[in-house]
Amino acid sequence: MIGRVVEIAGDDRHLSLLRGFMLVRSEGSEIARIPLDDIGVLVANGHGLSYSHNLLLALADRGVAMVLCGTNQSPAAWLWPVAGHHAQTANMLAQSVIGKPLAKRLWQGLVVAKVAQQAAVLDIAGKPSGGIAALGRKVRSGDPENIEAQAARRYWPLLMGPDFRRDRSAPGANALLNYGYTILRSMTARSVAAAGLHPSLGLHHRTRTDPLCLASDLMEPFRPLIDLAVFRLIADGNDELTPEVKAVLAAVTSVDMRSPRGTTPLATCIERLATSVARACVDGTGSLDLPLSPQPLDAAWLGRVR
Repeated sequence: MIGRVVEIAGDDRHLSLLRGFMLVRSEGSEIARIPLDDIGVLVANGHGLSYSHNLLLALADRGVAMVLCGTNQSPAAWLWPVAGHHAQTANMLAQSVIGKPLAKRLWQGLVVAKVAQQAAVLDIAGKPSGGIAALGRKVRSGDPENIEAQAARRYWPLLMGPDFRRDRSAPGANALLNYGYTILRSMTARSVAAAGLHPSLGLHHRTRTDPLCLASDLMEPFRPLIDLAVFRLIADGNDELTPEVKAVLAAVTSVDMRSPRGTTPLATCIERLATSVARACVDGTGSLDLPLSPQPLDAAWLGRVR
């Protein structure tokens, strides 16, 4: 099941379960009815929301990641099933003792894929490449030269302009990026749990305060798709987080991506990547299931308000 991202942004909504549907009520009246099987990530972002116990159990049973946002619209808590995979215990045990050489090879694969996606996004956006693709070919195991950071320093000014600075507390493009990354991270965390992996045990990210280090690792190759959507939104004059802009950013998880196994939605690519990491942890192999770089037609509708 892929599922879509559903955000509850209205205030004083009550969410409950009815025969396989999530009901959304306001002041006692039903205002929406969504099939549970259509939900991949539920983002609770309104004030005064309430939920029924049966609904939360039903969402957990389907592996839905639920994100509870605070008053600043940033994630405050994440809910997902305790058991997400039949081999969860074996996978987590293997993940917990993964050797540094393997972790470094896996991180190398993720950085190579991310840099390639950044180069493709610049090309699609009609921007100069800045030699970023060539940088990607220099990534070694563990990325000791920090090619990821070197590429980022070239990438952001080329894509967003020389005055752009990535600032998580700034409005405009930065706020849109924050929201898009939150959606992407939620989808990735769900896939990590579904693959029977522990989200806190990262390959490269090991921040003590980050409970989703592995999700932070695995979302890297997909960030540039969010960047492209934000670039186009800003170019079209959409620099505020309106409901329409949020819908555009949430739709990025549905964009089709090419892969060695055929064309498939981005969310499926993330699931396959998480599964390949689990397989690598158990088997000790360094092969990751990664998407190919997008072509202009693949991303034609990305970032467009409909």
